[in-house]
Amino acid sequence: MKKSVIVLLGVASILSGCANTVSYGDADAVETKTVDFGSTDLQKIASDMVDSMMMSGSVAAITKNSRPIIFVDGIKNKTSEHIDTESITDTISTKMLNSGKFRFVDMDRVEDVRKQLQFQNNDELVDKGSSVKFGKMVGAQYMLYGNLSSIVKEEGRDKDVYYKMTMRLMDIKSGLIEWADETQIRKEQSRSLFGL
Repeated sequence: MKKSVIVLLGVASILSGCANTVSYGDADAVETKTVDFGSTDLQKIASDMVDSMMMSGSVAAITKNSRPIIFVDGIKNKTSEHIDTESITDTISTKMLNSGKFRFVDMDRVEDVRKQLQFQNNDELVDKGSSVKFGKMVGAQYMLYGNLSSIVKEEGRDKDVYYKMTMRLMDIKSGLIEWADETQIRKEQSRSLFGL
């Protein structure tokens, strides 16, 4: 009897030691645990780019009397890592839109809108008085685009990763660049002698 109780207690303690615990963390907290691109890097890049754009004299001039319409061309990932650059783009465009200085057209959704307009204008189930007519969308005046690149250097147990984000705002009519800037992040990692 004593052996079975001891065995049950032993099994219970082993099983409880294998249990996972999950908790919420602060999404704005610094999460850097490796030299790989992470959420802290995404937040820093987005903040740096939007802050720079909002402080630019040329952007102040084009937003003085109107809210320009912008479309965002995807940020190109020129790093050796898989990085969700669409998430960076989303964060930057959301911050810009919430500033109240810009309006956006979403080129990724144009085909979906086209299908809806075709349905509204060509289907007998839709009340023609409530349908949105073709040719009423507005075109973008500016294009925002950029590149994320990295340089990785390793020597022995040391690893250095340098990220650079470059962005530009182009006037579509003239082709002139109204604003450009870049921000950088450098991360260093040194492995212990035993790789722990």
